[in-house]
Amino acid sequence: MGERCTVEGTVQHVIFQNEENGYTVLGLLTEEGELVTVVGCIPCVAPGEKLTADGLWVSHPSYGQQFAAETVERLMPETEEELISYLSSGIIKGVGPATAERLVERFGGETLAVIEEEPERLSTVKGITSKRAMEISAAFRELTGLRRVMEFLARYELPVELAMRLYRTYGADALPRLRADPYLLAGERYGVAFADVDEIALSMGFGGDSPCRTEAAVLYELEHNLGNGHVFLPRPKLLAATEQLIGAPPELVEQALDTLESRGAVVEEQIARVDACYLRRMYLAESETARRLLALRDAPRSQGRGVEKLIREMEEQQGIAYAPQQRQAVELAARTGVLLLTGGPGTGKTTSTRGIVALFEGMGLQVLLLAPTGRAAKRMSELCRREAQTIHRALGMTYNELTGETVFKKNGKEPLEADAVIVDEMSMVDLPLMQALLEAVKPGCRLVMVGDPDQLPSVGPGNVLGDLLRSHAVAAVSLTEVFRQAERSAIIRNAHAVNSGRPPELGSGQNDFFFLCRRAPDRLVQTVVDLCRTRLPDNMGIPADQIQVLSPTRRGLTGTVSLNRALQAALNPPAPDKHQKTWGELTFREGDRVMQTRNNYDVLWQKDDGEMGTGIFNGDVGVIQEIDPGGELVTIRFDDRTSVYTPDLLGQLDMAYAMTVHKAQGSEYRAVVLVSAPAAASLMVRGVLYTAITRARELLVMVGDDVIPGKMAENDRQARRYSGLRRRLMQGGGSDGASG
Repeated sequence: MGERCTVEGTVQHVIFQNEENGYTVLGLLTEEGELVTVVGCIPCVAPGEKLTADGLWVSHPSYGQQFAAETVERLMPETEEELISYLSSGIIKGVGPATAERLVERFGGETLAVIEEEPERLSTVKGITSKRAMEISAAFRELTGLRRVMEFLARYELPVELAMRLYRTYGADALPRLRADPYLLAGERYGVAFADVDEIALSMGFGGDSPCRTEAAVLYELEHNLGNGHVFLPRPKLLAATEQLIGAPPELVEQALDTLESRGAVVEEQIARVDACYLRRMYLAESETARRLLALRDAPRSQGRGVEKLIREMEEQQGIAYAPQQRQAVELAARTGVLLLTGGPGTGKTTSTRGIVALFEGMGLQVLLLAPTGRAAKRMSELCRREAQTIHRALGMTYNELTGETVFKKNGKEPLEADAVIVDEMSMVDLPLMQALLEAVKPGCRLVMVGDPDQLPSVGPGNVLGDLLRSHAVAAVSLTEVFRQAERSAIIRNAHAVNSGRPPELGSGQNDFFFLCRRAPDRLVQTVVDLCRTRLPDNMGIPADQIQVLSPTRRGLTGTVSLNRALQAALNPPAPDKHQKTWGELTFREGDRVMQTRNNYDVLWQKDDGEMGTGIFNGDVGVIQEIDPGGELVTIRFDDRTSVYTPDLLGQLDMAYAMTVHKAQGSEYRAVVLVSAPAAASLMVRGVLYTAITRARELLVMVGDDVIPGKMAENDRQARRYSGLRRRLMQGGGSDGASG
């Protein structure tokens, strides 16, 4: 990275501008007469403007030195030459070079003030009618409105791209709305940290006891705790957390909560003697999920006649005999509307799922296979030998930029074309996604949910699989018998040992599970690198691209950030024929394995057969195929899809040679190298170790401290999640009762 500094000058030309998010590449003539390339978020910029930009010099492989602007102060053009340059650029709709010259000739340095404040004077210029004068003024006022929102955000060092979103929502009213209530930035749509917004509001003169501050703090606590998996918060906990957050007296916070409830923004309900406070959308998600699940369970449907005969035929065709629990699962699927199928590795979940698919098809039903992530869907396709897709894709998910909300094309009005839906990896499905799926299935559709309840719960709010199991409201089969061929695998034996609280067997003589003791962090990292670069490819015939390094944590010397740096240097070092691009702390290089770190609904992708679509999701892993010599476009291959990323999207990527166990959920790898080193207490738990072990298909190598696995296996501490789904299901979907 270059050194931090400031550049000042006048915009000469705009090379590239993304209108959606304001990412810009421009030529700036400095006061010293030097032309420099500036890149950053500078929306609606035009030649003639003066800029003062703070940022860093970065070296581009083809374009040489560029200035990456982090904050930008903008001054409108002043001299006649600058004004003509600015207005000739087409920045104002309806003004071209000829009109620009005539305007500046008539009004000189006052031109912009006249356009904004006295548009009627414009019609004194040849060729401008009074209607056109008003249109020019309106277009300029819209531009200045947007710029003033940007200046407001820049003044407080907030991301300038928020201006586009604010302007789409509020139009010309955006700045007045911000000034009246800056706390709207802390809402879900804009996602600015409450502490930052609070500081801004207090500096603007808002009182510590102003109602908009207290209400925003209550909503923030509920929103923030969705990230901890909580669907609601008990009223006393919500009040105490809000009081602590803003140091407000209890009666003020009580009043704010009551106001939010009377407005319908928060819903409070008694659940198992707890006063549960929900954000409105989470209350609807939970009650709707319970209601729809029970309606599917109770829907009249023809009982599968001749099921026994069908099962016998399937066993003959597949050359297998179902074990008693597997047969029970297949039979129950035929007779019930909703079935839960759970079990750990080696217990025959795949065989049972295949049997259920074959049975449904034998009954003449149209079957849809779904999973929460792309990797899980791909694995389901391979195991069931039929197409499976992500829940998001099947539901036709799009993102509404205007509202910041996720929208699903498939819903009650346009349901999924399926008589039976089978969802794998249910432990990863959170409450909002479950609600969306249930809204889109036809009445009377059969639903089979397959999962492992001992894996980590969903990243999003709720504990859908656990709540369903504990409610006993739907038919469930738990596969417990580990089959003989699976018993031979030390990976599977150790996974079950860990799950029952026993440490994994770390001794030698195991065919697919090895432990290498390395207590010093530098030796641990070096061993991980050696395993991926030479030892596993040379000795086990497993190429580096089929090995996944996992660590419980991102942080520290043995966290994924540090490991990725070491692995990239070893597995994909710089080379004269490899283009690369530096973005923030990372240098992306052709051949790098990368991961998308948040849902992006707008990224275009194309399959080899020409099929096109949009959406790359959090956790999707790809390989950089090409970085164009200009460094403006990065082509990434995600399994069977190829996407082209513009520079503004690179902030959503991370290296993926190493990833956290949480990010690896739902994926399976030929070989896993697992780091066994101290991390935060919340990560040193059984669920993390169990999930990590069960990611490996052929080989697992643990590297690190031999005391850690036993400690993790012992620690079954699960963070409690406040959720009312179990209670609602037990009470028949009604809306009074629940707790997780």
